[in-house]
Amino acid sequence: MSNLKERYVNPLTDFGFKKLFGTEPNKDILIEFLNKVLPDEKNIQELQFANSEMLGRSPLDRKAIFDVYCTSDTGEHFIVELQKVKQNFFKDRSIYYASFPIQEQATRGGWNFKLDAVYTVGILDFTFDEHADSDDFYHVVELKNQRNEVFSDKLMFIYVELPKFLKGQEELTSDRDKWLYVFRHLADLNDLPEVLETEVFRKLFAEAEIANFSKDEISAYENSLKYFRDLNNVVETSREEGFEAGLEAGLEAGRQAGLEKGVEEGDRKRATIVAKVMKENGMPVAAIMAATGLSEADIEGL
Repeated sequence: MSNLKERYVNPLTDFGFKKLFGTEPNKDILIEFLNKVLPDEKNIQELQFANSEMLGRSPLDRKAIFDVYCTSDTGEHFIVELQKVKQNFFKDRSIYYASFPIQEQATRGGWNFKLDAVYTVGILDFTFDEHADSDDFYHVVELKNQRNEVFSDKLMFIYVELPKFLKGQEELTSDRDKWLYVFRHLADLNDLPEVLETEVFRKLFAEAEIANFSKDEISAYENSLKYFRDLNNVVETSREEGFEAGLEAGLEAGRQAGLEKGVEEGDRKRATIVAKVMKENGMPVAAIMAATGLSEADIEGL
């Protein structure tokens, strides 16, 4: 017997995200979402899911684990990542991960280095420190030259900072707004809002309805939801404790030094606590490293 009170699955959980966007029967939902979050000129017609776990070109390379990885019928590669906790080098990690689909395009023999484009879409349940004072929540990053001209269209990163998306139903003016609203509020809704009355959203809400889940799916979702809530709790707790510890340690050195130390200690403590929760939940070491920025030795030593 399930104790879940919500009608719809939380798409920010691993289970919810992969059920709605990472399964073959729901491929049309993923296509529709990507077409709305990617630049307007993109129009994906067909996708094929690929192996979401990729190894480097040598045994010494670290492997990449994607939430969803797929290719289009025109050869483009799409990495779709849901990131729930802040990581110090998240942007660096995104670049590193994008290198895997690039490297796998190398062929033996007389390859001319022609590449298919690689797109990384990051749905972030946090805000970048360097963008904290900006209201912009949608970021498109391309390879450009000093005149702001596109140097190459073969690599693009798109990040969405969900905590900054504060629009209500009556303010949803674009299809992209509607998708971001679903990510933020699906688990809190009791019915499909009128503003979302389209075929793709009707299917998404039907797939998200917990009453339609099998017993195994409900069990998997409850575990994923517990992990999601644990992460939120430890992040909030570590932020408060780290900030307070930094203030106390920095009193003699001055207010600014205390603030800086609080942020530094808070980030490190948050990463450690998150890693412990992930490890207790049986997550792979590679996934913990990717989510927290800690080294393998740090995680093994917990």
